Amino acid sequence: MDWDHCIRTREAKPISPDQDMAAALRKTSMHKAFSAAQLEMREETIAAKISLSYDAVRELLEAFALLKGFKIYNHVCYASFLSTVLNQETLAEEFDILRKVRNDINYYGKAVSETEAETVLERLETLRQALRKLMEKL
Repeated sequence: MDWDHCIRTREAKPISPDQDMAAALRKTSMHKAFSAAQLEMREETIAAKISLSYDAVRELLEAFALLKGFKIYNHVCYASFLSTVLNQETLAEEFDILRKVRNDINYYGKAVSETEAETVLERLETLRQALRKLMEKL
């Protein structure tokens, strides 16, 4: 989905930038990343670790959007935001891949091995750190 479609369909809309909400979301993102790291890697915790780590990334994206003056209502449009508004095509592609992995786990009950989970978690953390660095440049 492209950014223009997200705006046209109001799945993303221009708003006044919201520094306070963005700061709160950055804090929540940090807490979720911390919580994911606290969980021991076991078959029973893999889905929770990935979901928490994904949420930490998505909340940073939401904070970024709020700082740039947008409210985004679906996860697909976050990838478009990354690509078009922030000009971060590689990060957008990575987010979209990881979004699909998370959706497969959360909505379709896909099982993920510990080895796969470690790779997904590393990629999510790398993405989260890249977004944090971009945000620092604002």
